[in-house]
Amino acid sequence: MFLSDAIEDFLNYCVFEKGLSDRTKSSYQNDLVVYQEYLEKHHIKKVEDITQEDIQNFLKIRHGEATTTIAHNLTVIKNFHAYLLKEKLVSKDVSEFLERPKTKKALPKTLSVEDIDSLLDISLNTPFDYRNKAMLELMYGCGLRVSELIALEINDIDRTNCLIRIFGKGRKEREIPVGEYALHYLEEYLNKRPELLKNKPCTKLFVNNHGQGMTRQGFFKNLKKLLEEKGLNPNVSPHTLRHSFATHLINRGADLRSIQEMLGHSDISTTKIYTRVSDEKVIADYEAYHLRSKKEP
Repeated sequence: MFLSDAIEDFLNYCVFEKGLSDRTKSSYQNDLVVYQEYLEKHHIKKVEDITQEDIQNFLKIRHGEATTTIAHNLTVIKNFHAYLLKEKLVSKDVSEFLERPKTKKALPKTLSVEDIDSLLDISLNTPFDYRNKAMLELMYGCGLRVSELIALEINDIDRTNCLIRIFGKGRKEREIPVGEYALHYLEEYLNKRPELLKNKPCTKLFVNNHGQGMTRQGFFKNLKKLLEEKGLNPNVSPHTLRHSFATHLINRGADLRSIQEMLGHSDISTTKIYTRVSDEKVIADYEAYHLRSKKEP
C-alpha cells in the first residue's frame, strides 16, 4: 500500500474510531507528512518497504530538536505502524522495539489560593461579567480543560444533583460534582444568558458577544484581560486553573484516585505529578519559614 493512502486511512481511523480531536489529528498529520517526505526522498513509497533502520535514520536527522518533539514524533510513528499491523497491511511492526527518548516532565505551574481568590473576585455589572465569573468558577471548581469548558451545553448541567457531564479526550464521558460557589454563579449567569443570545438559538452553555458558543481564543483573551486587571501574571494559561484545582485538592488531603477521576486521566501516573508540586511547596515553605532549616555560619 502506498504511504500517502495508508496515512490518510490512519488519520481517518484516529478521528472516526478513536475519537481524537481535530487538533490531535492535525498534530499527527504534521508529523507523518514529514516522515513521508523523508521516506519518499529515500525512494520508499510503500509501507511494506519500511524497515526499523529507516525509522532510526529518520530520528537521527531530527537530532538537535527538543527531546519532547522527537518523543512525540516517535509516538505518532509507532501508533501508525501498530495500525498498519492491526489492519494486516504489513506482516510485522518494524517500530515495535524502538524506545522513546526519556523526557523530563516539567512540573505544572499553579496559582496560589490567594491569587485564585483575586482572579475570581469579579465585579458583576454586565452580562459578560456574570459569564466570565461563572466560567472561571466552573473551570477552577471542577478542574476542566478549556476545550471541555467551551464544549459544555445547557443539558450537560444537572442542577438537581449538582453534577456536570463532561466529554473529555477521546469523547470519554465523566461526571464531576459542582461546588456551591460554581453552581450559585452559574445560576446567576443563566439568568443573564438570554441577553447575550441576541434572539439566536444556541445550545452551548457559554456564549460570546455574537450569541454563539464561546471559542478557545475568546476565553483566553478574556482571561488575559482579567489577569492584567488583577495585577497577576498575564502569561498564566487556562490550563493553570486546572493544575491549581488538582494541587489545592492534594494540599488539603484529597484522595489521588478521586482527583484522577475528576480530571479524567486514564493513567494515575499522570495525576501523581501534582504530589510532586505539593512536596516542593512543603520543602520551599520549610526552608523559608522554619527557624532551624538552615544552620547559621
